[in-house]
Amino acid sequence: MKNFAIKLVWFTTIFVLVFTGLCQTNVPLPFISSLFILGSALFLYTVYKVLTDKYETTKTFKDWYGDFPEKH
Repeated sequence: MKNFAIKLVWFTTIFVLVFTGLCQTNVPLPFISSLFILGSALFLYTVYKVLTDKYETTKTFKDWYGDFPEKH
């Protein structure tokens, strides 16, 4: 995992799962609201970073799938 964007996606996923779990407990509403606002901003930042990432590959659609070769 050399790429920052994939690490950010994993962090955002874990954050959402923790947030979902906290919503089921007796956590005070102001804290949940703060986490919701933070999570919304984190989600938008994650989408921005993934879309503007400089990741390049040499594969094309002709290469098909790496784990399922195209039958000729």
